Amino acid sequence: MEKIIDWSIGNTFMLTDLKVNCGLVVNWSFVQADKISKTQAEIKNFTFIFAYYNSNVNKTNHRLIVSPQFVNNIFENAESFFERANSIFQYQRKTNKVYQKWCEAFNSEKNSIESLTDFSFLPISFFKTHEIKCGEFEPQVVFESTGTTQQLHSHHYVKDVNIYNKSFLKCFENFYGDVKNLCILGLLPSYLERKNSSLVMMADELIKQSAHLQSGFYLYDFEKLWNGLKNLENAKQQTLLIGVTFALLDFAEQFPVQLKYTTVMETGGMKGRREELTRQQVHEMLCEKFGLNAVHSEYGMTELLSQAYSKGNGRFYCAPWMKVLVRDEDDPLLVKTVGRGALNIIDLANVYSCSFIATDDTGYVYEDGSFEVWGRLDNSDVRGCSLMVV
Repeated sequence: MEKIIDWSIGNTFMLTDLKVNCGLVVNWSFVQADKISKTQAEIKNFTFIFAYYNSNVNKTNHRLIVSPQFVNNIFENAESFFERANSIFQYQRKTNKVYQKWCEAFNSEKNSIESLTDFSFLPISFFKTHEIKCGEFEPQVVFESTGTTQQLHSHHYVKDVNIYNKSFLKCFENFYGDVKNLCILGLLPSYLERKNSSLVMMADELIKQSAHLQSGFYLYDFEKLWNGLKNLENAKQQTLLIGVTFALLDFAEQFPVQLKYTTVMETGGMKGRREELTRQQVHEMLCEKFGLNAVHSEYGMTELLSQAYSKGNGRFYCAPWMKVLVRDEDDPLLVKTVGRGALNIIDLANVYSCSFIATDDTGYVYEDGSFEVWGRLDNSDVRGCSLMVV
């Protein structure tokens, strides 16, 4: 519960509790200030649940704080995905100045949103040039993208890191079960050498949650990793080796080992360390060196607080609070739920930044919501989450 709320508004000062019936009952606690540009109000014992509808409450032009209840609703199925996404969309286009201007530029200030394809999707490059934030806040962490020194880096200002933690833990356990049953080995040298990596934070928390004595990070100590894997295999310990692609390839070439109880997961990208390969080529090389039938993949990026996973063949499945759509490469405003093109992502966990992102990845979205990543749009930066497939 937030106790201090920063308001920049300009009507009469009032604190009250209203019920607005617009298809559902919403508890509102709101403040209006008469000729006061900035008012701090200490609010106690109130429940803040944000939803936007055409009511008189919205016309007061005040700022609302998203409540813990609202955030928890992101990860629950009490409402449909569209209902949750629409509530966040209405919130973000009112409180996120950058997103608001983007919506206005494309005439998205319409009151009726009827489907997921009606939302406006912010180009992902804006995370490199603007602060993508809902309202004003001091971020608990700022995630920064990797890349070459010549590239601009994306920054994701995270208001509540607990949302990220809950997102990746619930998503991981949806796909792989209780992390406490696994030994987690992280081969992420390029990420560990940089600060503010969302992937490192995720892997670090998974390592802590696993509580296995041999769980940990590895930089370039391949021999130690090799010996550790052999010991874990001898003990028949279920293990996850998660690594950046170039490091996994280097390790596999120098220290091949037959793995039966270990899942190998690549996070994409060569980061300029090796020649870019297709995902199929990478997986074939790793399967040969490790004696595996399939290599798993993680799809994530600095600009997202949720992930998707593939357990083989490069077909990704999302967390329940994330969906991938596809837009026409020649007409970016033409968005579909199925087909090939550039990928648009709705990530409900991005509640305090922007949940509606037009990425630079290209691919195919299937009827069941799963998707493939085929490559990058022309002239877009090489990213850690990308591997070519064509």
